[in-house]
Amino acid sequence: MKQSFIELDARARAFALLDDGTAGELCGPFDRIESPWLEPQGVVPQSDDGVVVVRGELDGRAAVVIGIEQAFQGGGIGEVSGVKLSTALSLAARDSRAGVPTAAVLLLETGGVRLQEANLGLATVAEVCSALLELRALQPVVGVIAGMLGCFGGMSIAAGLCTELIMTREGRLGLDGPQVIESEAGVAEFDASDHPMIWSIDGGTQRTRTGLADVLVPDDVAAIRSAVIEAVGRGVPAGHRSQRIGELGALLAAVDPADPPKPDDLAAVWGRG
Repeated sequence: MKQSFIELDARARAFALLDDGTAGELCGPFDRIESPWLEPQGVVPQSDDGVVVVRGELDGRAAVVIGIEQAFQGGGIGEVSGVKLSTALSLAARDSRAGVPTAAVLLLETGGVRLQEANLGLATVAEVCSALLELRALQPVVGVIAGMLGCFGGMSIAAGLCTELIMTREGRLGLDGPQVIESEAGVAEFDASDHPMIWSIDGGTQRTRTGLADVLVPDDVAAIRSAVIEAVGRGVPAGHRSQRIGELGALLAAVDPADPPKPDDLAAVWGRG
């Protein structure tokens, strides 16, 4: 019987991926590590600042799962939540160098940096990316984008740096969200109310077909756990997607901005038709 992964919160998702009886949360809600910047701006803080860090085993291998809670501030990243992310990745790298290979799984449900924390959030996203690059040279860092909130803003850059990226058809991935594009460029450029169009561009099916994500899975806990285990088992690749600058640049150069391809034609343009 299938169990929806999307319907779980970040904490339940993290525990569901790890082997039974091995998972333990670090810096949990009872530690009350929360943002000091939200309450002065009239926003009620959350005691884990919207990021869950769970250490355990994944098919018998040491792993840390870091989940962003979409129900808190739209999965927005602030100073404290970003530090939790980057520190967990750095500690996994430290353990890997010390002889305990530790992979990481990022559950990416985020709209990007919190507006309330602005530059602090941007700085900490840079720290996350730096820590991710440090770890991915040693052990796989697997990203999962499952829910309809998707992954946007600065954290979409982190998604692009992952060793492998797993998506559901309900997931979305993009640098700017539809509402942001519409507000800046107008509804003629991007209609944020046109859901079929949005998913035809940012959705998991399209992102997998065009090579910006690696594996498309159904919304099912067992299927996602299996895909994560397989991704970790493949180890560190000889080259990462983010290093293929020449290849990606050539693909973009082949697109005429005055006559861009339709979403349905992108897979063929990207050589995956």
